[in-house]
Amino acid sequence: MRKVLSYILVLLVLYTFYELSEAQFKKIGKKHVEERVPCKVIKVYDGDTFKCRLKSGEEIRVRLIGVDTPESRVNPKAKRDAERTGLSLKHIIRLGKKATEFTKKLIPPGTVVYLETDVQIHDRYGRLLAYVYLPDGRMLNEVLLEEGYAKMMTIPPNVKYVERFRKAQRKAILEGRGLWSEGM
Repeated sequence: MRKVLSYILVLLVLYTFYELSEAQFKKIGKKHVEERVPCKVIKVYDGDTFKCRLKSGEEIRVRLIGVDTPESRVNPKAKRDAERTGLSLKHIIRLGKKATEFTKKLIPPGTVVYLETDVQIHDRYGRLLAYVYLPDGRMLNEVLLEEGYAKMMTIPPNVKYVERFRKAQRKAILEGRGLWSEGM
């Protein structure tokens, strides 16, 4: 009975998302369709969030899975990060602006990226949670970690690439890359 209820819940979530993006992201039970959905970048908001347009014309906000870049504006999260890290709010914002600029260089407006989802499709703000692939095949989430412009942020159940991300972050820290060279 519990399995049936879980399956029904999954189907309801999938049906909701089906309507939002015209079945471009499909899941069958716990298996993923390995299809990556193209989306044309419209605007980069910050280092880990952007807006893009699907083939259907629908515009969606995308939040990268598994990574967190510093805030680029003063807000409650930036203040919490400053308290938690011991860095000044001004320093946090400066680091966030660097991460945003790095992402903007990788995916300027007009770039076609490819989206892959995991178990949880949306966050509490309605943004699509995705692994994002660049035109050259690299994963944006992983590049941000490798280059030191993001920290890992693992939120189950979206843990498909957690080991891959852990290795990328470890490498960036050891090499003092990007923000790690400035005391992130």
